[in-house]
Amino acid sequence: MGKTIVIDPITRLEGHGKIDIVLDDDGNVQNAYLQVPELRGFEKFAEGRPAEDMPQLTSRICGVCPGAHHMAGTKALDALFQVEATPAAKAIRQMYYNLHTFEDHVLHFFILGGPDFIVGPDAPKAERNILGVIHKVGVDTGKQVIQIRLRARKLIAEIAGKTIHPVLGLPGGVAKPVSPQIRQELKDFAADAIAFAQFSLKAFDDLVLANGQYKELILSDVYFHKTYYMGMVDSANRMNLYDGDIRVIDPDGQEFTRFQPQDYDKVIGEHVEEWSFIKFPYLRQVGWKGFADGKESGIYRVAPIARLNVSDSLATPLAQAEYERLYATLGGKPAHNTLAIHWARLVEILYCAEELQRIATLEELTSPKIRNMNLQTPSKGVGIVEAPRGTIIHHYETDQNGIITRCNLIVASLGNSAAMCMSVDKAARKLIKNGIVNDGLLNMVEMAFRAYDPCLGCATHSLPGKMPIKVNLLSTDRKKIGELIRDEQGLDKKVF
Repeated sequence: MGKTIVIDPITRLEGHGKIDIVLDDDGNVQNAYLQVPELRGFEKFAEGRPAEDMPQLTSRICGVCPGAHHMAGTKALDALFQVEATPAAKAIRQMYYNLHTFEDHVLHFFILGGPDFIVGPDAPKAERNILGVIHKVGVDTGKQVIQIRLRARKLIAEIAGKTIHPVLGLPGGVAKPVSPQIRQELKDFAADAIAFAQFSLKAFDDLVLANGQYKELILSDVYFHKTYYMGMVDSANRMNLYDGDIRVIDPDGQEFTRFQPQDYDKVIGEHVEEWSFIKFPYLRQVGWKGFADGKESGIYRVAPIARLNVSDSLATPLAQAEYERLYATLGGKPAHNTLAIHWARLVEILYCAEELQRIATLEELTSPKIRNMNLQTPSKGVGIVEAPRGTIIHHYETDQNGIITRCNLIVASLGNSAAMCMSVDKAARKLIKNGIVNDGLLNMVEMAFRAYDPCLGCATHSLPGKMPIKVNLLSTDRKKIGELIRDEQGLDKKVF
C-alpha cells in the first residue's frame, strides 16, 4: 500500500507549516500538500479599534517583516484620511523602508535560504544553518553579515523609534524628523551597504553560479512555473518599493493590467480551501482554475523575481547592470525559475543600498515639516507597498469617528500561496521516484517554498471566521480516552 510522508514542521521560514507527500503503491508521488495549520485573526482584532492604531497593531503580525505592515498601514491611513504626506515625510518613509528591505533580504539570503546553496541542499541537516554558512564562507564573512544587519537595525530604531515594532508612520506624515547627524550616518552606511551588496552578489557567483550542479538546479524544470506576475512600478515602469501603480504581466511578459491601490478588489479575488488556513488570491478576470500554471490560470506570483519581471528597468545603475546580467543568464524575460528568486533578492539588496545613498542626499530629508494635518473625515483607505516577500495590501473601512468597521489584509505571502503549493507538489513529483526518499530529497522539496521566503504567520486567515480544531484527550498512560472537536461552523462537541 502507499504511504504518506509528513514534514512537520517545515523549516527556515516565519510561521508554521507542514508538507504531506502521498505516495502510491509504486512509491511515486500522487499528491503533495503545503498546509498551514495555524490561525492569526488580525482582521477581526482590528474591528472596533481606532484607525490610527493600525500601523502599530498590524506590525505585531510578524517579527520578521513588521516594517512592511507598518508602512502599508501608514499609507492606508493617508488614503483613509485623504491626506498627502509632506515631502520630508515621504523621504523619511522611503529611507526607513529601504533600510527595512535591505536588512530583511540579507537575513533571508545568508540565514534562511542561503544554507541550501552555500552549504548544499543535501548536506546533513545539522549543517544547513547559519553556523554551517559561517563554516563555509569563513568567520570574517559571518562577522560582515552580522555587522551590516546590526548597523541597519540601529538606524531603523533611530528613524522609527523601535527596530521590530516601529512607531513612525502617521496619517499625513511621520512622528520624528531626521537630524543632520543621522543623515551623515545614513550616508556612511549606504556606501558600506553598496559594497556589501556587491560582495554578496560576488559570493552568489562564486558559490552558486560557478557550481554547475546548482546552476542546473536553478534552470531545471523541477523549480519552474509559468504564471502571471505582480509588482509595483513608477510611471516609467521601473521598480518601486514604496509608491506607484501595481502592474500585472502575463506568462509571456505582456502587460495584463495596471491598477491603483483603491481598485485592488476589482482585480484580485480570494479563494479558500478547507485544508489550509491560508487564502489563495487570483486574478478575477482570468478566474480561479485550481492549482495550475499557464495563461488560462488566474494564479499570479509576487516577491523579488516578480518585481523584476514586471519592471522594464531599475532606477539605480549598479542594480540595473545586475538586472541585465540576471536575465541574460536565465534566457530572457520573464524568468519563471523559482530558485532565481534568491538571485533577484540580491539584486534588490543592491538596489536598496543605492536608493539609500540617493535619499540620504535629498534636501527635504532633514526638513522639520514632517506632517500634513489637513485630515478629512475617514471612510475607506487602501495602502500598498512592496514587502520583501511581495505586494502587500491593507484595506481599512471606518465609521465617521475613525473606528475600524472592516479590515482586509492581502499580505505578501498570500500572493504566492497558490504558487507555493504548486511548487511543493511539482518538486515532490519530480524528485521522489520509486519510493526512494532521504533527508536531502525532502530538503529539496522544502526549497520549493523556501525560495519565496514565506511569512505564513502573516498569511493565515479563516473563513467564515471559525477555526476547526480537534483535541485528543489522553490518560496518564497516554491512551486516547476522548476528543473535543470544534467544526467549521464553530459547533463544539465531545466524543468519549
